[in-house]
Amino acid sequence: METMTKRDFYEILGLSKDATENEVKKAYRKLAMEYHPDRNPGSKEAEQKFKEASEAYEVLKDPQKRQRYDQFGHSGLKGGFGGFGGGFDFDVGDALRTFMSDFGFGDIFGMGRSNSRGSRQRRGRDLQLQLKLTLEEIASGVEKKIKLKKMILCDVCDGRGGQSTTTCLQCQGSGEVRQVAQSILGQFVNITPCPRCHGGGTILKDPCNSCGGEGRVQGERIITVDIPAGVSSGNYITVRGEGNAGPNGGPSGDAIIIIDEAEHEHFERHGDDILYHLPLSFTQVALGADVEVPTLDGKSKLSIQAGIQANKILRMRGKGISRLRGHGRGDQLVRIVVWTPTKLSADDKKLLRELAKSENLDPPKNDRSFLRKMKEAIF
Repeated sequence: METMTKRDFYEILGLSKDATENEVKKAYRKLAMEYHPDRNPGSKEAEQKFKEASEAYEVLKDPQKRQRYDQFGHSGLKGGFGGFGGGFDFDVGDALRTFMSDFGFGDIFGMGRSNSRGSRQRRGRDLQLQLKLTLEEIASGVEKKIKLKKMILCDVCDGRGGQSTTTCLQCQGSGEVRQVAQSILGQFVNITPCPRCHGGGTILKDPCNSCGGEGRVQGERIITVDIPAGVSSGNYITVRGEGNAGPNGGPSGDAIIIIDEAEHEHFERHGDDILYHLPLSFTQVALGADVEVPTLDGKSKLSIQAGIQANKILRMRGKGISRLRGHGRGDQLVRIVVWTPTKLSADDKKLLRELAKSENLDPPKNDRSFLRKMKEAIF
């Protein structure tokens, strides 16, 4: 259920729902400049408004996220499944990175600078991998164990890179270097991580022999991922902190699991519904029959009405894919295909020639109702 305390993203940016991408960007830039933490030091209210505007912008600038938000509201962004959920755990650091990356200000406001030595550690890179799933797994959801080859913390030095350190002479232990810059907005301090100690403020005196002072080594990890029912190819799941470990004890990146739907032997997927082509003989469609058809849950009986036409589509309720973020399942659609034999014996041909003499087997001529029914069956 959507929380009542969460403000509408369009309202936050002061926009209508038909706002263009450029209008979204301009509105966010104006608010970000007004409420930036470095322009409002110590103001919790400004910090909250800056974060709020950045979160709204992060959704509305992305066409897919915006479409989900327009359709489902905030509930469509929960769950942490990008491409079909995209849940947010948005903090001020995320907001600052959004502002920096999209508007090219770098650290012109001193964004992300630390107040304590060593807190500017580099984050490890994200991992990205594809996970192939069968339609059966997608239909009901599945738990998967995935082996990741990645950089992990060095066990010998516990990720520190060595046993002893000394103060970095270039930044005097602050982990930062500062430059004063002029802009149309006035004088700003451009703060960047120290290139020598990479923001740590210290330099290793005795690097670890196992990791060479980097604090991490190549390794493997097995993670368990719960795949919800109803996902599609291109959807992805973000597993926080399961990417590469950062150097010198820095935070780990994320593992991004991209869903790849395997082609099925029997079924075609159409959203939450699946389509199955059922081949029947002439006698079965003419006389009617009870047949078994494959479903995602095993075989199921289906009654064929006498006189059914080729390409007619029958619907098996609740035999499709479970709906993502919803209740119930889609349906299985069964298209009737009349199979024509390619090899006939002499006796078979004799019987068919006798049968062909019956006028009841001739299709109606210029019968509009018949043609309409055929059209409905096909389309």
